Amino acid sequence: MPQNLNSRRSKSQYVASNNFSAFTEDAKARALVKSMSEMLFLCGNNKRAVIATLSVISHGIEGSEGSSKDVIIAQALEGLSIESASDLQKVLRVDRYTSPTSAFKRLEAMIPIFQSRMGALLFLISALLSRGLDCVQADRDDPSQPLVTAPFGHASQEIVNLLLCGQAVPNVFDGRMDLGGGMFLKGIFTSVEVGFLTLLESLNFCKVGQNLKCPRWPIWVVGSESHYTVLFALDTAVQDENELEERESQIRKAFDAQDQSGGGGFISVEAFHQVLRETSIRLRSEKLDSLCNSGFIVWSEFWQVILDLDKNLGGLKDSTGQMGRKIFDLYHFNGIAKSDLNGSQATTEGETPVQRPRLTKLRVSVPPRWTPEEFMADAAVAPGNAGSESSQKDAEVAKPEQPPQHAPLADCIRTRWPRAVCNWIGDPPSIV
Repeated sequence: MPQNLNSRRSKSQYVASNNFSAFTEDAKARALVKSMSEMLFLCGNNKRAVIATLSVISHGIEGSEGSSKDVIIAQALEGLSIESASDLQKVLRVDRYTSPTSAFKRLEAMIPIFQSRMGALLFLISALLSRGLDCVQADRDDPSQPLVTAPFGHASQEIVNLLLCGQAVPNVFDGRMDLGGGMFLKGIFTSVEVGFLTLLESLNFCKVGQNLKCPRWPIWVVGSESHYTVLFALDTAVQDENELEERESQIRKAFDAQDQSGGGGFISVEAFHQVLRETSIRLRSEKLDSLCNSGFIVWSEFWQVILDLDKNLGGLKDSTGQMGRKIFDLYHFNGIAKSDLNGSQATTEGETPVQRPRLTKLRVSVPPRWTPEEFMADAAVAPGNAGSESSQKDAEVAKPEQPPQHAPLADCIRTRWPRAVCNWIGDPPSIV
């Protein structure tokens, strides 16, 4: 096998435990605090973090332990009335930190406040101040628009991007889009730790770029019409490229580099031998003579040979019978999932849907970009090969193990892994 087939595998891979019940409440709290601290420092260019709390509560819980903190917070919030920005300013306490350790300790001490009804607002203020209000406005395309949309208090995309990449840019594509005349739209300029997928892309309202689709860790915030949920995998290998597709891209690139026909899809015999050397493909003499006897080599004929050539000879024939298909598990968490029955809200007239946290495990099967059927449809293949036993076997392999199940989340997943087939047990995963 060519050495570069395993180039991506040289990266360290990490597989987490799926025994979620083994995590103690203390471990969960520390993980939450650490992620909050990292996000605030990300907003502050990894130089600073600003933590906003309430002065009427902060002083009261410092030094308190356990359940007494909850009592103090509940009593303070019960009598707290905030009806305007000036009311909030009067009770807002702002602390600035340049040390991650100090910021972590402060957040850890104040975590009951962030878990209260004021928590989301205080963390948003912390993120905005960590970035700096002038920088936030400079990040945006239209600073006149609200960051929180009325009337339901939904976060704008600027807020989501601020927490994911540290900049309050309004779009999800990579880089920036030049509109001409000195006008442009700003997107995501850097790779991120946690990614983003959205139902809107499956509806063709936007296009999420690779920076958000392929984060460092296999964790994605999933946007829907109503709120945000989380999709994640325990194995970082789910983001690895299909090695057969990667190999196909390498061979096609080498072939196209020798194609002097203006994209006609054929090359000379001399150029063909150069392609074989560059891609470490070893053909048997009779197969080589068959391809070269016309004086030029057509890509479609060469591609069929590659499909039937063993991988240890540089081809793409897969002895496992999977034809490059990837199969892996994803988990989806919705903190306020509504009760579902066959994909619809299970309620009777006059009743409110029950909201409860829900964790769903999904089995995902992703075929390669090409399958034997697609090749037969797109390329000119000799009639004698069309009904071959191997083609029929490969066609059977390409079929999913189970009939695909459908839910809006599956549409989101296919924006990251096109052609993905999803299955789960029980209620369909809910993103509303």
